[in-house]
Amino acid sequence: MSNIVNDIRIVITGIGLTAPNANNLPDFRKALLEGKSGIEMFETRYLPPVPAGVCTFDKFKHETKKAARRGTRAGSISIYCANEAVIDSGYDWQNKDHSRAGVFIGITEHGNVETENEVHSLAKYNNDVKFWTHHHNPRTVANNPAGEVTLNMKITGPHLCMGAACAAGNLGLIYGAQMLRLGEVDFALGGGVSESIHTFGIFASFKSQNALAHHEDPTKACRPFDKDRNGIVVSEGGCIYTMERLEDAKARGAKIYGEVAGYAYNSDATDFVLPNPERQAECMNLALKRAGMAPEDVDILNTHGTGTQQGDEHECEAARKVFPSAPRPYINNTKSYIGHCMGAAGALELAGNIPSFEDGLVHPTINLDNIDPECQLDGLVINKPKPVDDIKYIMNNSFGMLGINSVVILKKFED
Repeated sequence: MSNIVNDIRIVITGIGLTAPNANNLPDFRKALLEGKSGIEMFETRYLPPVPAGVCTFDKFKHETKKAARRGTRAGSISIYCANEAVIDSGYDWQNKDHSRAGVFIGITEHGNVETENEVHSLAKYNNDVKFWTHHHNPRTVANNPAGEVTLNMKITGPHLCMGAACAAGNLGLIYGAQMLRLGEVDFALGGGVSESIHTFGIFASFKSQNALAHHEDPTKACRPFDKDRNGIVVSEGGCIYTMERLEDAKARGAKIYGEVAGYAYNSDATDFVLPNPERQAECMNLALKRAGMAPEDVDILNTHGTGTQQGDEHECEAARKVFPSAPRPYINNTKSYIGHCMGAAGALELAGNIPSFEDGLVHPTINLDNIDPECQLDGLVINKPKPVDDIKYIMNNSFGMLGINSVVILKKFED
């Protein structure tokens, strides 16, 4: 695909989310502008309390208690976000053909929580497998979060979960846009979710890598680009967008948050964990090329920056390759508020920046008190919002383990 700019324009018409510091977009945006962190100390198995991002959405607003007991935490997050997105979109859901809707959700991993819980519980019964739940298989299949949405909302069109590590949130949006362009669906629910904090293994693994953040004040534990950063803050969360072809959105008089201008994803093919700045830069440049844009057209670059030493340095190196000279975009980081929401990260972080199109503010990176010289970037917005005259393009970076990179560029809608 040489250029994804074509006659089929894709727009975002609804947003549903839950983050560690908010459960809807207006509150999320308010928290980002006010510097409100959502990180707290969290109890997990076999470890002392750790900083983490915990969501507090109303689990039973759109889901019955019976369905929640049978399902998963990731499923509940997905159901909440999907229903909230549809409500926000103003789409006449009850009177539409549900076979023409699709669900495309990015995930980092799935099934770890349920498997750990079952193994832990089985020990109480001398490991007698007759006490193993018969719900285990449908809970742990990789398509579970998207599948639970289809069950809840009676969607009979396609559903899919994309396992794309920490690049997954962008991938959910990308797949939704692609399926709309292909004519496979007329209404796409796309984004990312994560239940990661409910598995002790993710904390234990990062700790064994010396990559698990710690700080006496949990709200200051996530510090991307700061010289004193010491690792990742693991968080749960979700963000799902409703997407439509522009002609369909206009026909029903929908409000439009923004237009998908470009996207790309690629692979490093170099290491299990360490990112490759060359490939990250290539991904960013490919998204720009497909959008028909030059680097200087980007107004906001939302970074992936997780707070790890090498990860942050490599992304900054990639950003300097793509934006080598002025004018550079304003640059921020959303994880500093909410930690790393894994599969939900890209979708949530993009959502937090979308209101910039209307309010003309770039939300800052918080906890950046002593910038690492290796992470110095012109345009970094630090600790307080930056007013900007006109914001037209937002680039959103999300990179993941096994060397998967994803970039989405969103454009302010202009008819």
